[in-house]
Amino acid sequence: MSESTFNLIVILGPTASGKTRLAARLAAELGSEIISADSRQVYRGMDIGTGKDLKDYVVEGVAVHYNLIDVADPAHDFSVFEYQRLFFRCFQEISSRGVIPVMVGGTGLYIEAVLMGYRMLEVPENPVLREELEGEDMEKLAEMLFVLNPAVHNTTDLLDRKRLIRAIEIAVFTKSRGLDDAIPQPVIKPLVIGVRWERSVLRERITRRLKEKLNSGMIDEVKRLHDSGLAWERLNYFGLEYRYVGLYLKGKLRYEDMFRQLNTRIHQFAKRQETWFRRMEKQGIEIHWIHGDDYGEAKEIVERYRK
Repeated sequence: MSESTFNLIVILGPTASGKTRLAARLAAELGSEIISADSRQVYRGMDIGTGKDLKDYVVEGVAVHYNLIDVADPAHDFSVFEYQRLFFRCFQEISSRGVIPVMVGGTGLYIEAVLMGYRMLEVPENPVLREELEGEDMEKLAEMLFVLNPAVHNTTDLLDRKRLIRAIEIAVFTKSRGLDDAIPQPVIKPLVIGVRWERSVLRERITRRLKEKLNSGMIDEVKRLHDSGLAWERLNYFGLEYRYVGLYLKGKLRYEDMFRQLNTRIHQFAKRQETWFRRMEKQGIEIHWIHGDDYGEAKEIVERYRK
């Protein structure tokens, strides 16, 4: 990337890496705004389990404006298409004011959808197709999806029947229509900064953060969401914290076992995030890695490529 060519700053990293606080500090200094790239923080009422940490958006007493947090109801299946569309809308609005937005998050699929310009269509429901698929088992549905779309990006679709059927619906529609009707995309010229910790340090940070979540009322949050009408199966979709706390609340895990298993699974999740970021690099996305959440190092990279 040559000097002065970026119009978007991206701060990415695994869970508990400190990327949000780093991005907020950078946005505050630049007079910019945050655009979140977190697939769970889009949901209202899911705060502790998703790690929103809204206090991180207050820098030296000044609130940094954030976007694409709390934009969907938990009962709604928020899609990558919706994220990309809303991101482009935010990006263009912020950019029109002469400001460079700061994107921050750890959801590789969302980040890729923007940086690699996935061409996606707004797909209407197909009641006839849904009726045809209703009697098929999950294994058969997954097989059908891979036939239609061998390069499936979002493997979480394979775990939820409703989302799997929707993925097939999208694949069928895309094949029949092509991409001529895909939403127009602005030109994105990203400067991508990645937060990387030594493995042992990241493990300590993940464990400490999980304890903080539990001590801050995460169990009460999951109970409240279930009491509000969200089925346990639906809560499972929102990730590890909701799945394992749900098992504890249903009496299927003791507290100690819930904590131990959840902690292990979050460590594994962080590894998968890092694997995704490495794959992004192989696909041609340049990531400037910094050592931990070193603000000085991140700022030096930004200054190096600014006008």
